[in-house]
Amino acid sequence: MVELTCTDFGGTGDLLIVGPSLGTSVEALWGPCIQHLTPSFRVVGWDLPGHGRSAPAVGFDLADLADTLRKITAELATGDSLRRSGSELAVSNSWYAGVSVAGAVGFALAVDPGPFAGIATLAAAAKIGEPAAWYERAALVRTASTSALIAGSVERWFAPGFTDRDPRTAARLLESLTDADARSYAATCEALARFDGRERLGTATVPVLVAAGRHDRVVPIELARDSADRLPGATSYVFEGSAHLPPAEEPAAVAGVLTDFFQRGVR
Repeated sequence: MVELTCTDFGGTGDLLIVGPSLGTSVEALWGPCIQHLTPSFRVVGWDLPGHGRSAPAVGFDLADLADTLRKITAELATGDSLRRSGSELAVSNSWYAGVSVAGAVGFALAVDPGPFAGIATLAAAAKIGEPAAWYERAALVRTASTSALIAGSVERWFAPGFTDRDPRTAARLLESLTDADARSYAATCEALARFDGRERLGTATVPVLVAAGRHDRVVPIELARDSADRLPGATSYVFEGSAHLPPAEEPAAVAGVLTDFFQRGVR
């Protein structure tokens, strides 16, 4: 089981686990959105291996990340229950929202949810890109570090005009990319190359929101919808002002959609 480091952003209410895209830290990506979520949720974010606060790691698959998240979330939820109700072990609902690679992990969780009562995937699909391209990027990063990806990431990550509207957030996200451990980043690319969860989506047992960015070229709307169509009763949504990083690009809108979706899940 791969080790992941989590950040507790505080808040009250049900537990919400949030995950980042490849090359970003959870704090840089979700930070603008957190203040809109904490009135309704206790928000805990996790970092990919070698990103943000997580230690470097190699040789893992997305299924390993899902296993670790089920374990972490079960422990957090039980701890919340003990604090709220003494010795009573009934836990409140736990929810999951992931972007890009963390969204792909969300599709794996949807068919084996463990403690999660519902899943939201943002800018993600059950198969993202082609294996050859991921292996090529992994080789590039091992040779030239993640700094070689800066220019391409500006084009992939952000909707037109975002870097002018919010240069501070854009700069923080790009800084998290250059800070990422090259071997761990490459290992994540290879995990994405191996991952294809499409055939299992029909067995999902919890509600799933599949949200796309209107300007996303990494996971176009049609690709996200293909995953949604394979899920029983999935909810689809499009963030009109986003490309590949909706929580940073449209933080209030993302928080509103997630809050509505998860709160509907307990009615």
